[in-house]
Amino acid sequence: MAVATRSQAEATPYAAHPEKKVALYFVVLGFVALLIGTLFGPLQALNYAGINLYPLLEPLVKSYYQGLTLHGVLNAIVFTQLFAQGVVPYLQARELGVRPNLTLSWIAWWMVLVGLVMAAVPLLTDDATVLFTFYPPLQGHWAFYVGAALIVLSTWVTAYVSLEMWLRWKRQHPGQVTPLVTYMSVTYWLMWLLASIGLVVEAAVFLIPWSLGIAWKDGVDPLVARTLFWWTGHPIVYFWLLPVYIAAYAMLPRFAGGKLVSDPLARVVFLAFLLFSTPVGFHHQFADPGISPTWKMIHTVLTLMVAVPSLITAFTVGASLEFAGRVRGGRGVLGWIPKLPWRNPTVAAFLLAFIAFIPGGAGGIVNASFSLNYVVHNTAWVVGHFHLQVATMVTLSFMGLSFWLLPHLTGKPLVKPGVALASVWLWFIGMMVMALGLHWMGLLGVPRRTWISNMAEEGVYAQAAVPMVFNAIAGVVLLVAAAMFFYVFFATLLQSRRNAREAWEEVPFAEVLSGPEGRRSVRLMDRVGLWFGIALALVLVVYLPTLVGLFRNMVAAPGMRLW
Repeated sequence: MAVATRSQAEATPYAAHPEKKVALYFVVLGFVALLIGTLFGPLQALNYAGINLYPLLEPLVKSYYQGLTLHGVLNAIVFTQLFAQGVVPYLQARELGVRPNLTLSWIAWWMVLVGLVMAAVPLLTDDATVLFTFYPPLQGHWAFYVGAALIVLSTWVTAYVSLEMWLRWKRQHPGQVTPLVTYMSVTYWLMWLLASIGLVVEAAVFLIPWSLGIAWKDGVDPLVARTLFWWTGHPIVYFWLLPVYIAAYAMLPRFAGGKLVSDPLARVVFLAFLLFSTPVGFHHQFADPGISPTWKMIHTVLTLMVAVPSLITAFTVGASLEFAGRVRGGRGVLGWIPKLPWRNPTVAAFLLAFIAFIPGGAGGIVNASFSLNYVVHNTAWVVGHFHLQVATMVTLSFMGLSFWLLPHLTGKPLVKPGVALASVWLWFIGMMVMALGLHWMGLLGVPRRTWISNMAEEGVYAQAAVPMVFNAIAGVVLLVAAAMFFYVFFATLLQSRRNAREAWEEVPFAEVLSGPEGRRSVRLMDRVGLWFGIALALVLVVYLPTLVGLFRNMVAAPGMRLW
């Protein structure tokens, strides 16, 4: 790898592209959150193996549930959001050749930082042990809710930055179809603006006034709060997932040595997510009273509709990878697979993430089923599904992309590519072993989010001795994988060497075999405002009748603190 001369090293990657710096700050802060949250991961895995290490952490961590809250909030919410806020607008800006509003971009970053500090203090002092779903009547300190609200509202600022870049480009290029990465980015942020309304209303109208004692002094209705949470709570999965899809469509074919087979199919995928991501929350509330079975079934159907764009993605990205493998000399039905650049840690991370996504997606269909859900509801099965989707598909892809992104943003060469590749494989193996154990335990009836390590030889837990061993092994493997990854990440970030200038300039966007030119369907899909209006109408139709009824019959449940 080329090393810069003194004169080249004096020029930073930020000179021509200052948006790199704000993207880097988002990404690094996100991985710091992941590092802290990941340290609690092995403790959760060992809990499901009947091993309790939390007494060794007292008084720093007072309970299993405090550790679980920190793990969920930092890993599932903060890390994923920060990575998206850093990467998605950056790729859009580079594709369009325009500079984002850096003032607003930095305001968004500072909002996240202030919100994170505010939320972290009560989390660390055990004053907000409410898990990452923060269901009432569990009540946290007001600073946690205000901090979380600031973190979410920062995404609205980032969404505005993205939309403003797009509209500015549209004014400069009248009549032209929106470029692919920008189309994916714009529909992504519009989906999130629509999806995040539920969480914002829950926090602003109920949780913050309740925790401050200025309203709802008698308590908050748990069912209203849960319904508003799941308005956002399931679409947030796609908020985490779609940056992976953007990178998979925009760059993975180029990383693998091929081309994207279809630009229009990628647009169909993101348009479908805009339409169907949000009106799906009731499939998390099958066991809740007060919601009509008819509306639950409608949400079930809409949830299964969301599987369609993921199946299209499997086909499109898979075909693009097959094209790359055959360009590299692959022959026969499956001969293209070993020809892919598996030794490239970025490519390997994406390939392994998509492999994990296959059983994860199948489990999601079980969770969304109106009847099958009752078998696995609130069991360890759900934890296993979650770790296949978020901890493997999303996190592993983000880890892999960082092996390209960090050198690109800093101009510094990746330290120890072999260690990076090993961390990817160990993370994948550890997550697959743990997912197997958790799904197995779920089918045996072991509950989720439960401190079971002090009663692992009793009742249903005694039947789960074998899958418990799987969790113990996985916890150790994942800890090693995390140590290797963070060594590579921070060693790369903190080194003083720089690559030659040309090594940090280009964003490797993939060429396409089938482009958008001359297609009426693409021009129809480009009418983003129309589709956003349809998506908004669909959400209102499937949520308002139930919410109006719930608001008319609210029951006050007093706040409580259990741990």
